[in-house]
Amino acid sequence: MYEINRRQAMVAVGAFLALAACSSDGDSGGKKSGDGFAANRDGAMADYGVGTQFKATAPLSFSILYNNHPFYPIKNDWLFWSELKKRTNVTLQPNVVPLSDYENKRSLLIGAGDAPMIIPKTYPGQETPFVASGAVLPVSDYLDLMPNFKEKVAKWNLQPDLDTLRQADGRFYVLPGLHEDYWVDYTMAVRADVLDKLGLEIPQTWDDVHTVLKAIKEEHPDSYPFSDRWGTVSTPGGALMNYLGTGYGAPWGWGYTNGVMWDPTAQKFAYVGAMDQFKQALQFLNTLVTEKLLDPESFTQQDDQAIQKLVSGKSFAISTNAQTLVNEYRPPLKKADPKARLIKIPVPIGPLGPIKAGSNTTRLENGVMISKKARDSKNFVAMMQFIDWLWYSDEGQVFAKWGVEGTTYTKDSSGKFQLAKDVDFVGLNPGAPKHLQKDFGFSNGVFAYGGSTELLQSTFSDEEIEFQKTMNARKALPVAPPHPLTDEEREQASLYETPLKDHVSQNMLNFILGKRSFDEWDAYVKELEAKNVSSYMNLVNGAYERYKKEHG
Repeated sequence: MYEINRRQAMVAVGAFLALAACSSDGDSGGKKSGDGFAANRDGAMADYGVGTQFKATAPLSFSILYNNHPFYPIKNDWLFWSELKKRTNVTLQPNVVPLSDYENKRSLLIGAGDAPMIIPKTYPGQETPFVASGAVLPVSDYLDLMPNFKEKVAKWNLQPDLDTLRQADGRFYVLPGLHEDYWVDYTMAVRADVLDKLGLEIPQTWDDVHTVLKAIKEEHPDSYPFSDRWGTVSTPGGALMNYLGTGYGAPWGWGYTNGVMWDPTAQKFAYVGAMDQFKQALQFLNTLVTEKLLDPESFTQQDDQAIQKLVSGKSFAISTNAQTLVNEYRPPLKKADPKARLIKIPVPIGPLGPIKAGSNTTRLENGVMISKKARDSKNFVAMMQFIDWLWYSDEGQVFAKWGVEGTTYTKDSSGKFQLAKDVDFVGLNPGAPKHLQKDFGFSNGVFAYGGSTELLQSTFSDEEIEFQKTMNARKALPVAPPHPLTDEEREQASLYETPLKDHVSQNMLNFILGKRSFDEWDAYVKELEAKNVSSYMNLVNGAYERYKKEHG
């Protein structure tokens, strides 16, 4: 029933948050999105609005780029597809690409003009290369067609976050996933049974982490207590450098965001790789490596190597998120050592104190680009209504996440979601014969993200809910102000960015691993100057000053 072209898929975070003018309702001030669609309304609902079940007035089909996750590879007979058609009168035609090649394939298809109409799994910033060519729509022009999207932006006060997406023309080109609150997921997992045996408390700060790792090292002298994953040569220590760096006010790794950080004291942007806070974070990691508490291979080793070290008892801590803890760590660890108890600890507190999000962080998630050719379709309005319902309505989000009531889930008397007894997901019903993602297609990362905190946490275990309570009690720093670059400025900035990032990443590793002394820090900063860091920051801060002057 579905024509599936198996190709590629991959997600790369590292967005340039280019911004510009905004208005209170999220429109760019350009063409009003309710006007001029007489020829593009086939299949659209005349009375579509918040709380309305979208159902096309005639059968429709839309092409979509599909990121095929190896943990739950696509199936034609998923209940998701048939139920979606039943509810919306829409059939999706997936162009399937493997997760490992998604970003590259997306670029090739868009560049060739062959992209499907709907292009999901696009993180904020990944749309920027396609703006100048006009290959993707300025979706901010069409928000009047999306009442659920607009309602959530207003209700959750997401306008400052949304403004981080704006390009220099005042528009934005990706419809992001919207979260009611910040969602912190990545942190350290630690062997709680080892802590108990040594009489140690769960570490609360990075200094506590140092103390705990030293105690474990004394008990297990042949080990590296902490051996990490999610690092590559191009992005060393991807997860660790993000959540550790955020606590220092200098995120790197997955938190790179083009290497810039808002300095509220100086009221300007600074380059992270040259900041004293970045130096302090590297000095902390260098201490762990020097004392043989942190495996020096942590920053670039393959994930499987890190997991094997954990499972075999050669290490006792590793970076994690909620699903990784349940799906990848606990099963093999339990098999190797039935007494092992691995827990996800609250993100250790750094010099900035108990924060849950830095100024570079927003409540936006990966979202949807729309191919330019969709605008000329006679079904354009219906397609925008469909996208609004599936990705942004309460009902659509529940459907995408939980599936069909009575089949994949039920609700108790208090309205709490419960998986059907024969269905498992993230270890909620271990041993159940069916799986929500693999067998039904729900909680699929292509369709299910964003939403209210209640919905987000509805699939969380009690353990994960406690983690979220701890993190949500912390404060979030204000979102960094807009700093939109023009096309010419962006082109110039790209010439500065890559050499700077490469130099920082290489020297970051050298400092951490002791291959370069911190006595040479000033010389290293001068090397950044030679690579045009000042010119780069002049572009960024000039864009910020221009925006502030034009928009107050």
